[in-house]
Amino acid sequence: MLPLPGKHRDMKDTPPVSARTRVRVLLPLPLAGAYDYAVPASMALRPGEFVSVPLNHRDMIGVVWDPPAEPEATPVPDRRLRPVSATLPAPPMTESLRRFVDWVAAYTLSPPGAVLRMAMSVPAALEAPTPQAGWILAPPGGNSRPRITPERQRVLDAMRPGEVRAGAPLAEEAKVSLGVLRGMAENGLIRPALLPQRRRFGWPDPAHPGPALAPDQAAAGAALRATVAAGAFGVTLLTGVTGSGKTEVYLDAVAECLRQGRQALVLLPEIALSAQWLDRFRARFGVAPALWHSEVTSRTRRDTWRAVAEGEAPVVVGARSALFLPFPDLGLVVVDEEHETAFKQEDGVVYHARDMAVVRARLNRAACVLVSATPSLESLTNAESGRYAALHLPQRHGGATLPAITMVDLRRDPPERGRFLSPLLATAVTETIGRGEQAMLFLNRRGYAPLTLCRHCGHRMRCPNCTAWLVEHRAQRRLQCHHCGHAEPPPAECPECGTANSLTAVGPGVERVMEEATALWPDARRLVMASDTLPGPAAAAEAARAIQDREVDLIIGTQIVAKGWHFPHLTLVGVVDADLGLAGGDLRAAERTVQLLHQVAGRAGRAEAPGQVLLQSFSPDHPVMRALVSGDLEAFMQEEAAMRRPGHWPPFGRLAALIVSSEEEREADRTARDLGLAAPGGEGVQVLGPAPAPLALLRGRYRRRLLLKTRRDIAVQPILRDWLARVPVPNHVRVQVDVDPVGFL
Repeated sequence: MLPLPGKHRDMKDTPPVSARTRVRVLLPLPLAGAYDYAVPASMALRPGEFVSVPLNHRDMIGVVWDPPAEPEATPVPDRRLRPVSATLPAPPMTESLRRFVDWVAAYTLSPPGAVLRMAMSVPAALEAPTPQAGWILAPPGGNSRPRITPERQRVLDAMRPGEVRAGAPLAEEAKVSLGVLRGMAENGLIRPALLPQRRRFGWPDPAHPGPALAPDQAAAGAALRATVAAGAFGVTLLTGVTGSGKTEVYLDAVAECLRQGRQALVLLPEIALSAQWLDRFRARFGVAPALWHSEVTSRTRRDTWRAVAEGEAPVVVGARSALFLPFPDLGLVVVDEEHETAFKQEDGVVYHARDMAVVRARLNRAACVLVSATPSLESLTNAESGRYAALHLPQRHGGATLPAITMVDLRRDPPERGRFLSPLLATAVTETIGRGEQAMLFLNRRGYAPLTLCRHCGHRMRCPNCTAWLVEHRAQRRLQCHHCGHAEPPPAECPECGTANSLTAVGPGVERVMEEATALWPDARRLVMASDTLPGPAAAAEAARAIQDREVDLIIGTQIVAKGWHFPHLTLVGVVDADLGLAGGDLRAAERTVQLLHQVAGRAGRAEAPGQVLLQSFSPDHPVMRALVSGDLEAFMQEEAAMRRPGHWPPFGRLAALIVSSEEEREADRTARDLGLAAPGGEGVQVLGPAPAPLALLRGRYRRRLLLKTRRDIAVQPILRDWLARVPVPNHVRVQVDVDPVGFL
């Protein structure tokens, strides 16, 4: 069993605050810091306790925060302090989580209260669970002898002495109405009683027999178990070819964490991935873990938050926000697919969950495992420098072999006019389906077409709120912006020149590939896997089941199909547009394209039948394409590092972006200009911009960007604080800080 919340190693025996004094209370609001409140004589408060305090004309829930390192120069006089209203019946926030909130706020230059809000995302969980009433057999005795009808006898047969049963399930089992139960209570046969609080999550069994591991897997698993058993902080980068069994290896580390009586957290980049992952977890431990992501119900979120805080949820798998759950004794943090940009939160508090996971592990003296078949250059560099330990699985599990990757040069083998699949790819799909195997067509573009234009005047259908073209979704008969959600029906005539029936779709999306596939293989059973068609884990689980049960012949998908799926009967992957991610001036464009295409290629040939991958490209000689065909990703990443190192680009330098936005274009320009004029300088420090962002208009706000670039040994946060303090920003202008940006839109 896990230690009780009051006994674990993270909760120091901090003495309560003495009566008639003050405490600092941090509120989940975008405020600069904690507020001082008076402590009533009847209260004894420790840092971490959840309290209700008055703010303006209402009460708010906050957390008693730690005293400042240095006393305030001019504290608020005692007579002006308002008293704490009440304490809440919730386990106190641990010292490590409070330090984590402060650390994230300082690193991202966010208000501490805004970070605290992520750690208090379920206010209902701070209240004690409401006891539930049930029924228990009354003790024998008494002078009355109530009549025992057949209905009453069925109820008595369904109950055991001392057991409290909920009314509705008991009535259903005995096939009686709830009125029969009330009548039995009036006659002294049963009496009301409180139901015992049920355990909300099953307890994973670390000794539950799991799959047999190959020698290299067993060696990696032993290394991770030793790291967890040491009970100290350390980061391990676990890499391996696609299908090498990395999940089974790090589940060995989870098992060791459970044996140590500590909690484990596994972060996944997509909630859709949880479907097959949960099956593997159940097979390994006999029960399901706790789930945490935006799709779970509010009641489940409340129960999960409370169970985590009370040590009743030993393993949590979730999205990036699970980092802020109140683990009393976190012993292991796993970041699966650590290279994924989905771990970066772009709105509100801007942070990268992979990097913050390392920090959370360090503050909890926990082991951290970063997992990927295509690790980020940042993680590879940390492993090469010795900051991270490294483990590698070079072979696919179970005797499967890596797929053969072949280029399709679209300059020499173009598709037929009006189509997007070359004859070579179409023939390969036909042969694969003919053998009774499954094929996949990959295109990282949702909808039917990315652009709609007028054949008469050239007008392009554009979002009114963003610098973006409207994407046609033909099945729903709408044009939609994928940035702000604006949608409108396709007009019958061009809005610019008025010509009727002149609008035409340009370029393919997965819907258009589906249309072509329907024409080419009308009898094939087809399935589209995209965020539009798989809105949540339940839909993803059903899609995975249909594919595994061979109810699908041809899968057509976006990037969602590239992440962690195991489809044993899938032997062919065709990439419709391998060049798609190489456009633009993104620093990491080549790295991301290699990672994405290598991952999607890895879906093929994961069982006995060999796999084949065809990449359609107009640039078959591009270094990315050569790396994919040769399979030498290590050499490619070394070349990437060699190009970035001289210019101090990440991971050999530091970046921080300032994004200025306003509903008024002139105000955005003026503030960006002022920031540019006040830009810091000095050796190893450079500011690029201001310049219009690639998405210069987003959700109705005009956007300008400045980019701070420094050497690796220079901390950007003090520079940013001093820079921002010297430039007044109007109230209607927003300046967002993005430390370590991964995107530049």
